[in-house]
Amino acid sequence: MRAEIHRPEDPETPVAVATWDGRRAHLEVLEGAPEGIEGVLRPTPVVVEDASLRRPGTRGEVLLHPGTFAWFREAVRARAEALGLAVRFVPTRLEGGWDPAAAYRTFEEQVERLTSAA
Repeated sequence: MRAEIHRPEDPETPVAVATWDGRRAHLEVLEGAPEGIEGVLRPTPVVVEDASLRRPGTRGEVLLHPGTFAWFREAVRARAEALGLAVRFVPTRLEGGWDPAAAYRTFEEQVERLTSAA
C-alpha cells in the first residue's frame, strides 16, 4: 500500500510518500515537506476510535501496535492530520493474477504469459 501525504490545498503534489511492504513501513520525504514529517511513521502505538477494530461487545478506543497494516494506515492518517496534511491511499499495482478475459488460454499459456512479464 502506498500513502501519498499532501497539503489539503494541493492534492497533486505530495510532500511525502509512505509505503507498507507487508512487513514494515517506509517513508520518503519529498521537497517542500513540513518540519516534523519524519515522525509520521515513528514506531510507537496509535490510539484510534474504530468499532471495526474492537472485539465484539466492547467499546472505546483501540491501541494499535507497530508492525501491522492497521497501525500503518492509522498512524499515517492521524499523524499527518496533526501536521495539517491530508493523505491519499493508493493500492500498489499487482502483477499477474487471473484474467477472466483470458480464460480461453490454456493453463500452460497463462503460466508462460505471467512468468514472461517478469
